Amino acid sequence: MKEYRPGSAFTGTIGRTVEESSPAWPEPNRAREGSPNVLFIVLDDTGFAQLGSYGSPIQTPNLDRLADRGLRYNNMHTTALCSPTRSCMLTGRNHHSNAMACITEGSTGYPGSNGYIPFENGFLSEILLREGYNTYAVGKWHLTPADQISAAGPYDRWPLGRGFERYYGFLGGETHQYYPELVYDNHQVEPPATPEEGYHVTEDLVDKAISFIADSKQVAPSKPFFMYFAPGAMHAPHHVSKEWSDQYAGAFDDGWEAYRETVFARQKEIGIVPADAELSRHDPDVPEWGSLSDDERKLYARMMEVYAGFLTHTDHHIGRLLDFIEQLRELDNTIVMVISDNGASSEGGPHGSVNENLFFNNVPESLEENLAMADELGGPKTFNHYAWGWTWAGNTPFRRWKRETYRGGISDPFIVHWPAGISAAGEVRTQYTHAIDMLPTVLEAIGVEAPAEIKGVTQSPIEGTSFLSSFGDPAAPATRRTQYFEMMGHRSLYHDGWRAVCPWPGPSFTEAGAFFGAPISKEKLTELDAEHWELYHVDADFAENHNVATDNRDRLIAMVGSWYAEAGKYNVLPVDGRGTMRLAEVRPQIAVDRTSYTYYPGTQVVPANAAVRVLNRPHAITADVDIPEGGADGLIIGHGGVDAGYALYLKDGVLTWVHNYVGRDYYYVRSAEPVSPGRHELRFEFEVTGEADLANGKGAPGRAQLYVDGALVGNSEVPVTTPLVLGLTGGVAVGAAHASPVSPEYNPPFAFTGTLRSVTVDVSGELIEDDEATMRRLMAHQ
Repeated sequence: MKEYRPGSAFTGTIGRTVEESSPAWPEPNRAREGSPNVLFIVLDDTGFAQLGSYGSPIQTPNLDRLADRGLRYNNMHTTALCSPTRSCMLTGRNHHSNAMACITEGSTGYPGSNGYIPFENGFLSEILLREGYNTYAVGKWHLTPADQISAAGPYDRWPLGRGFERYYGFLGGETHQYYPELVYDNHQVEPPATPEEGYHVTEDLVDKAISFIADSKQVAPSKPFFMYFAPGAMHAPHHVSKEWSDQYAGAFDDGWEAYRETVFARQKEIGIVPADAELSRHDPDVPEWGSLSDDERKLYARMMEVYAGFLTHTDHHIGRLLDFIEQLRELDNTIVMVISDNGASSEGGPHGSVNENLFFNNVPESLEENLAMADELGGPKTFNHYAWGWTWAGNTPFRRWKRETYRGGISDPFIVHWPAGISAAGEVRTQYTHAIDMLPTVLEAIGVEAPAEIKGVTQSPIEGTSFLSSFGDPAAPATRRTQYFEMMGHRSLYHDGWRAVCPWPGPSFTEAGAFFGAPISKEKLTELDAEHWELYHVDADFAENHNVATDNRDRLIAMVGSWYAEAGKYNVLPVDGRGTMRLAEVRPQIAVDRTSYTYYPGTQVVPANAAVRVLNRPHAITADVDIPEGGADGLIIGHGGVDAGYALYLKDGVLTWVHNYVGRDYYYVRSAEPVSPGRHELRFEFEVTGEADLANGKGAPGRAQLYVDGALVGNSEVPVTTPLVLGLTGGVAVGAAHASPVSPEYNPPFAFTGTLRSVTVDVSGELIEDDEATMRRLMAHQ
């Protein structure tokens, strides 16, 4: 059969009749025979010392078997934050070149930070799709501008718009593991089961990953695939059933210092750190285990047991995916790359947390509240995260953690498994590598050149370099000599075995006298550049223990200059030290600004970044409903989940509004009587009565009022509201709850049992004026 490449000239002949003609067919887009599959397994917030093959006591047998038959790298680097790193591995360009200086929710209006990954920076999926591969993305995405993940689109920066043929997962940065916000291809779907039925999103993601591969292999067995598999693990919330966490009962009772010592000894034994490496200092922000009370030690040990169970659970389900590929007899010819997107996370704070959203709202943790919820850790009522002593231990032997560009934030486990292409097994590689190097390495391994254009868009130069030579030669020279780092004002530069680091706000919060997220003035930046850069010879000082800046002043000055040269080349400037305060920045929306938002039942959840902003401003919610005989129950509108949010609903016929203040307090207002049958206008109003204090975790106080057909039926004072982030995973839902419950008074889906036509949220500030007599009467009944 004669074939020709689509777009080229027809190679058959055309006569007056079929008898006088010969056919030729457009050539199918087939990959080269024997092309390997490619599987990226991207873990979240997993430290250098948390996998078994990197010295951890946590059981990860399936990832360990990849290491045993492949290579472990001890010099792989990331950006210190999740989605910036993910953009690097998928494009081969630096995170500022991808406009991903921060997470998309923290984007700012500068070329290196606006959250719009340029189409000039093609994804590996787009490249391999052209080469005859099936392309699948499963799990966390977090690479679409935050205002563009709603049903209004645009969809060109969703997974299917960036070269993936199929997608199943969640578009944001994290999700409730029991109540995930799932997207299938380009539309939202509900989880197939409930927590009570044993549902967990990791198992669901693996089920879909297997089905995607099987769907194609049963039709075209020789067609290779690229799968980007990114579970929500190990990002908070650390959700797993007690069946898994209880396996580690008592395992961490000796504390974080003991964990570090044990793991460090094991790392030396297995050769993942140099024999002469030194353990980094005790972090000044972490209390000594022996100084803690019995209650604190019990709580913190349990938090780590839950984390360990969560990781073992994740490894188990990754094993199911590997087993299926092995069943196809294709695991040996699959290039598997396992990586974490940054170091272990400190977002649980010094005491850990039953609700990670406290961190994002600048609300201090409460040890007493954590103790009261200790038995619920890992379950659906929590949004839990461990104490940062475990973060520090999880990055052994390095100092510090995620969001900082010391090695604890940027040096991550990295495993490569490809027996068909790598003869070595169980060996360690020490070459300096970065996440931007993964794409060019894969392309060289499968014999594909980076295209000059994709979909008519001229491509930018790939900034990564291939480390394929290290697959076969442990002594191969590193192909990367220089790499800059910048994350929320924390800066560093690697060059030829040396690292210059300018920590922000300082080497630790204790030493700096300031916490994460402080802005950097021009005067402060000048001071930092003049006095606060540190210098480490990491070729000889693996864990950055010895600051030799004083003795190597000329080298340090040259490296600071190089950092600024790299910053200019890759769109790093301006330096921005702000952290969670970026979340409050107003960004352009897909719709023009307005003061009235109308939502409808039976529609997709509106993600938080595309929803109406009601925090710290007067607003009104009006619902057009019909109440049947016998009354109605159910959600009218809600935003958020167990971690924070608000909801307007009927419970036993009583009109109720609740504000969930970061899972800590619930403020209710209710109608005195059930709403009668018939058509009604149900209205809620919030009148701001004071100032917000965002930096200290306090949103504006106010007066909450309920109305039925214009008559005031409920009134209550709300002393504090959520200041910055209503819910980390729950958007605006109308007519039914699609996320975890905002209030313990109901369980999802809590569908409205009357007729709900629409719900309008008005933020114009125009509220009903109530007469004094009515107010006094209602207040007397509160």
